Amino acid sequence: MRPHYRFWPKRLPHQITPPATPLWDNVAVNARRYPDKAALLFFGQRTSYAQLLQQVERLAARLHALGVRKGDRVVLNMQNCPQLVIAHFAILRANAVVVPVNPMNRAEELKHYITDPDARVAITTGDLAAELAQASNALPSGQRLQHMVVTQFTDAFDPQAPDGDALPEAWSAWLLTRHPLPALEGGQVEAWTDALQHPGEAPVCEVGGGDMALLPYTSGTTGLPKGCVHIHSSIMHNAVSGSLWSSASAEAVVLGVVPMFHITGMVSVMHTAMYCGATLVIMPRWDRDLAGRLISRYQVTSWTNIPTMVIDLLASPNFAQYDLSSLLYIGGGGAAMPQAVAQRLLDNYGLRYVEGYGLTETSAPSHSNPVDAPKQQCLGIPFMSTDARVVDPETLQEMPVGEQGEIIMHGPEVFQGYWKRPDATAQAFIEFEGKRFFRSGDLGRMDEDGYFFITDRLKRMINASGFKVWPAEVEALMFRHPAIQEACVISTRDPYRGESVKAVVVLRPTHQATTAQEIIDWCHENMAVYKAPRSVQFVDVLPKSGSGKVMWRTLQEKEASPAP
Repeated sequence: MRPHYRFWPKRLPHQITPPATPLWDNVAVNARRYPDKAALLFFGQRTSYAQLLQQVERLAARLHALGVRKGDRVVLNMQNCPQLVIAHFAILRANAVVVPVNPMNRAEELKHYITDPDARVAITTGDLAAELAQASNALPSGQRLQHMVVTQFTDAFDPQAPDGDALPEAWSAWLLTRHPLPALEGGQVEAWTDALQHPGEAPVCEVGGGDMALLPYTSGTTGLPKGCVHIHSSIMHNAVSGSLWSSASAEAVVLGVVPMFHITGMVSVMHTAMYCGATLVIMPRWDRDLAGRLISRYQVTSWTNIPTMVIDLLASPNFAQYDLSSLLYIGGGGAAMPQAVAQRLLDNYGLRYVEGYGLTETSAPSHSNPVDAPKQQCLGIPFMSTDARVVDPETLQEMPVGEQGEIIMHGPEVFQGYWKRPDATAQAFIEFEGKRFFRSGDLGRMDEDGYFFITDRLKRMINASGFKVWPAEVEALMFRHPAIQEACVISTRDPYRGESVKAVVVLRPTHQATTAQEIIDWCHENMAVYKAPRSVQFVDVLPKSGSGKVMWRTLQEKEASPAP
């Protein structure tokens, strides 16, 4: 028996049998069970489970009328809002596949999320619609979007409602502006409110647990982001096991502030809440004082987050006004929780911060700390139904306790493979003890209790406040700048984010007058803000190996070494 089972919560089984039903059915089940119960809360606007299902069905009917059929991929590009939840489940209800896209992406990046999944339909918000249309319009006619459904934030709440939650002042223009619908070359753009008026019926359900449900993208060491093929049952497994792990029920009130385009927010927050019949309190993005007010007002019981959010909330000058006593579960991942902050939560609120670990490829958690026996700054133990090991990355032999190797995982939450990338899929999996294990690319160790700790990365990746930045993708975009001859992207220390992005650049001889700020500004215009370099260093040449490859490790080690 694996050593971690000694610390396994006694109330929980080691393995579960998740429902074989499609994911959207969780909303339908809870609409029958709790029709009048609040499913979503957004700036005081309440959406019941019955209302949620009605809107999901109507939008699914409209998608079907637009030609969406079983297995078709539909782009979903939004910040957190009720429409994201409705659209996500409507796409699934239409027998289609959700392609969740980071709303920070710019037109140049968005092209890939249209062409690679062969998407013809997209659903987005007014503030992002122009950028998405620009991406589609720049493509050859056979690759463009054919339909776009556009919602405004105020479709989901009334800013004048007397019982609404006060908007952060800085968000007013962003959330209240109603943007004109963009022109889509060769296609049609439709307002969300019109789409929801569609009189037809949603199509007959044709999907089950083994059908593709999600195609989230993850970047890697080379090239463009790769789509991860997830079936209904892999997401369902982690939604069900997540609810059991955190003791969630229909009485849970969940704060949804982790981005729900990201696998953690999507599975551990949205899908888990919808499976339980919980109430999801939605924040479009992070604001510490709004979070404090919402936790207090709605008596939030469960908060999955990034540690920097907790640190920020505790640092608010208004913190004494907030009541966190309702919280029963708090946890997250993406970055290590500082020991001092974890101790403060325990001492002041009796809350043990539960850290977890997972990847887009593993439907969020493959590891989590037991709620009753967490270790700080630790990935936790293998999740329900999951086998995880530490192996030598070269020989693939299991490493002894305490010794470093690559973390590999086997379980029902693991993805099927990379979309259209059989070569990458083959490289990502190994046969180990007669089972198919996914190679995480992360280096770690397992202690004598069976808890896992991350130590390093095999993959070249920067972790900026929980956002994963893949240098190869940033470099590929930077090479499009007319002044850049060569670029190498590395991480640099950041007191708040942990790590930030730095670019080491060789300028073309014809563009020697180009400034670092000009390059930074261009990057902000052409890529998501978290990917854009915060600093640029000019050099005459980049260090190269005998084969001509840029020796990024040399630059990284130099950056990490203390100044003389």
